[in-house]
Amino acid sequence: MELYAAIKARRSVRQYKPDMVPREVISRILEMATWAPSGLNWQQWEFMVLSGPKKDELARSYGRIVEFSMPPEGKRTPQQEGFLQWARTLGGAPVAIVALTQAHGQPGIRKMNLESVAAAFTHLLLAATNEGLGTCWMTGPLNNEAELRKILDIPAGKEIVAITPLGYPAESPEAAPRKSLDEIVTWIGFDD
Repeated sequence: MELYAAIKARRSVRQYKPDMVPREVISRILEMATWAPSGLNWQQWEFMVLSGPKKDELARSYGRIVEFSMPPEGKRTPQQEGFLQWARTLGGAPVAIVALTQAHGQPGIRKMNLESVAAAFTHLLLAATNEGLGTCWMTGPLNNEAELRKILDIPAGKEIVAITPLGYPAESPEAAPRKSLDEIVTWIGFDD
């Protein structure tokens, strides 16, 4: 797939087919993630690839934090029930990928690390799209970070940056409208 086409085709997928993604495909996607730019070329990203019981534990953890923020059962809207089901199962995705970086106490270095991993995560999502796979950039599970760290045995020296389910999409979401460049770009030093 051509790069611009992949950028425009990428969607936040929330329903997946149960088919397992071959390990060699996941490895190709992760390799493309490592070609992202990084601050000082430290390449400060690490990835955990989960399937099976650990992936299911991660999903249940996310489901608990989502349910905590909702009205009680019987008082939820159908949309809330649908979102809760998505959270509890990650939409049925067979794989989840967790992006990590080294924790750092110096704010500038911490920001550099987070931005570098975010760049790699973007590459990961685009590479997955190129492979015909769906993803969904998630930070919501971090609202239950203490439990997530315990489930995945993540040491204090690591910071969780983002999570994505990964699988073959069972839906084709429409593209969300984008803001026009006039709304978000300030041109300085250009003649009109």
